[in-house]
Amino acid sequence: MFEQIKHNMETISGIEIYPILSLLIFFFFFVGLGFWVFSYKKEKIQEMSEIPLDEGCSIISKDI
Repeated sequence: MFEQIKHNMETISGIEIYPILSLLIFFFFFVGLGFWVFSYKKEKIQEMSEIPLDEGCSIISKDI
């Protein structure tokens, strides 16, 4: 089965760019994500981590 797929892929001209392109997209996405995570403000992370414990949260019903 793999031989049939390999033969079909070898006959397509310019197909070798797609694995390189997908690797570059994968790499730059995770580099960008890492940069975003490490550059995020610590105060904002602390504020967001306290949201579930906030007494004034309107999502939780007081009737329960």
